[in-house]
Parts: sequence; structure tokens; C-alpha cells
Amino acid sequence: MKTSHWILSAALAATCLMSTASHAADIKEHSLKIASAQTAEHPFSLGAKKFAELMAAKSDGKIKAKLFANATLGGDVAVISSLQGGTIDFTIVSTGLLSSMNKEFSIYYLPMVFNDAREADAVVDGPFGQKLLAKLPEKGLVGLTYWEHGFRNVTNSKRPIAQLEDFQGLKFRVIQIPIFVDIYSALGSNPVPIPFPELYTALEQKAVDGQETALSTIDTANLAEVQKFLSTTRIVYDPLVVLISKKTWDRLSSDEQKIVVDSAKEATAYERKLNREREAAMLKASPAKGMAVNDVAPAERERMRERLKPVTDKYSKLIDPALLAEFMSEVSKARSAVK
Repeated sequence: MKTSHWILSAALAATCLMSTASHAADIKEHSLKIASAQTAEHPFSLGAKKFAELMAAKSDGKIKAKLFANATLGGDVAVISSLQGGTIDFTIVSTGLLSSMNKEFSIYYLPMVFNDAREADAVVDGPFGQKLLAKLPEKGLVGLTYWEHGFRNVTNSKRPIAQLEDFQGLKFRVIQIPIFVDIYSALGSNPVPIPFPELYTALEQKAVDGQETALSTIDTANLAEVQKFLSTTRIVYDPLVVLISKKTWDRLSSDEQKIVVDSAKEATAYERKLNREREAAMLKASPAKGMAVNDVAPAERERMRERLKPVTDKYSKLIDPALLAEFMSEVSKARSAVK
């Protein structure tokens, strides 16, 4: 009996070892590149570092990813193209930058849809957000999860934006997405699409009077050095998508793909928390850095919303009516849930 028991135990141990070896064989050595247009200290660059750490930990160090920050691998538009070509593996971009390949991604940029970040989290993390990500593989990209850039606000060197009329005649740098040109035209300013890496110089040289972006980016790009006024207009909420090249994705085993997805999703809470903490700290610190901060009153935000209705209508028509209805329904549900 003892001999039989020993043989059985040995056989089971061998089976376990073979299983472990087989599993380990599904995780190979990979050296991957993560591109970020932001500084290395920006929340979504720090989120990317956390993502890389998690992939390494979950793969026993076999999946290594290096962050290239400060647009060293190119601006967002160029990097997306490089992901499609398979020369860069990962990036983190604003959802609107995907609207050129799928117009439905512009749905997140319909003006003044979200009241707060909790509503946005519920929508992008739920079935609706996943439905949009499922449209990316045919474009050579795989969307892993959503992170946060936050509400986009305006800065300028001329005057506080306290009411709708204050936009009049100001030249604003906008992100390279058509809806932003239309939004800031409708508000009365003169929008100029400029790649982000060129923004600081454009402000410094007075090529533009101001710009619109999220608070964390205003902070890490040191825009207080070249801007006098920050106004919390909160016209658009900006979710981020963590992307992997489909060519890279297809080279990974199912075990490796799971590690990548799990790591990206695990890094989500870290990135969002960090971003929100940085936003709060930035608003407190800005006046001491020479940039005055003003909140836009609810009544004035409502006037802006009314002025932007033609833009909302124009871009709503580009979206499948059923998808738009589903989106607005999910926003409504999220709003009710957070009250």
C-alpha cells in the first residue's frame, strides 16, 4: 500500500509539474513600448508606469514595458498610426482622437453631457463603453480599458472666462478633433488646432491667447508660466483609452493577453485616484503660481450649453440613433445612481 501511495503521489506531482511547465511556456519574454504625449509625471504617464509594473509582476518579469513620455515617439495622431502599424505597442489617448476612424467615439465629446466624473465612470466602465471598444480591432487597435483625463477647462492670457461673451475674439488652441473646432467657434472664439507638443511654445510666443485641456495637463505642462487665467468651464469630459496595437495583441498567447487586460484594469483605479487628487491640489496651488482661478456660475454654464446645442445636434446626427439613445439612457441611469 505504501508503495502504491508513493507511486500515486509521484505521478500527481509530475502531472502538476508538467502543468506548471506548460502554463509557463505560454508566457514568453516580451519587450514592449508605451508611448505618452504627456510628461513622465502626468497622472496618465504614472498610470502607464503602474500598468508596466503590474504586467511585470504578473508575468514573473517576462513581460517588460518601457514608458516613452514627453511625446518622444511622436504626437498622439502619429502614435496611433504607429500602433496600427505595429511599431509601438501601447498608448493612452483621449477618446475623441479615435473619432477619425470611428465617428461614434465623438459621442463622449458631446458638450456638457456629464455632470461629474462618477457619471462618466459608470458609463465608460459599463456595457456601453465596452461596446465602443469592441469596434476598434477592425481598425488595428485593441482597447483595454478607460482611464481619465478629466473635464477640460480653459486658460488664457487676456481675461477670466466668467460669461459666454468673454470667449469673444480669443484665439484658442484646441485638440486636433473637428468637434472642438466647432465648439469653440460656436462660443465665439477663434479655434486653432495645434499638436500638444507645440502648445507651450504657441502660448509663450502669443501665437494663441489660450487653450483648453484637463487640469492635470495644465499643471504638468507648466502652463501657469504662460497663462494668467484658469476658468473651470467643464465643457467636455475627456475619458482616456488604453490601447494596444492589434499586431502586438495577436502575437500574445491567451495567458499573456489576460495579464495585459488584468493589469490595465487594475491600474485604472490608481490612475483615476491620482488624477483627481492632482486636480484638487492644482486648483489650490495655481494662484500662488500666478494663474488666477474662477468657477463659471451654473447660469452661465447653462447659457453656454444653449449656445452649443447646434454643435450637439450636428454631431449627434453622425451617430447611430439607437447608439445615441443607449448612451443618453446610460448617462441618465448613472446620474440617478450617484444622487
